[in-house]
Amino acid sequence: MSGARRYDPGMTIRGRFVLDDVSRAIVEQLQEDGRRPYARIATAVGLSEAAVRQRVQRLLDAGVMQIVAVTDPLQLGFSRQAMVGVRTSADARAVADRLADFAEVDYVVITAGSIDVIAEVVCEDDDQLLDLVARIRAVEGVTSTDTFLYLGLRKQTYAWGTPRTEGPTALPGG
Repeated sequence: MSGARRYDPGMTIRGRFVLDDVSRAIVEQLQEDGRRPYARIATAVGLSEAAVRQRVQRLLDAGVMQIVAVTDPLQLGFSRQAMVGVRTSADARAVADRLADFAEVDYVVITAGSIDVIAEVVCEDDDQLLDLVARIRAVEGVTSTDTFLYLGLRKQTYAWGTPRTEGPTALPGG
């Protein structure tokens, strides 16, 4: 899978890389526009262009961030997206690794609770999704699946690790 990022099996969600204020500001600049010139970022954060370039490279090398093009699956002809919850009778890590090999799977996490693994999938149509779910069910150690079709996207963000620009939103009636 070109461009896919494999996570170190020893890495956990709790693994942490602490950003100083300047690195955080650099990341925020790149989250707004991944093609922003280093000279413009340097002006915004108060460093030289060379210092920004070095910090960005360290962040990339450490796996803290990636600079990638984010596509809209619907615009590219992938009209069916879903989350597939997977229950296992075997080591969930082995099942997750196998699911990560499927081209249609773009995100895999091992979870706690009644579902052991969750995979986000992107397919061209329902027939491809049906075929994929059958292949997932055929993976050794998979006992059952639940498929959750996406009907509409309300929020998607890539601003993890940087402060929110708006305050917390109150729930209606609260």
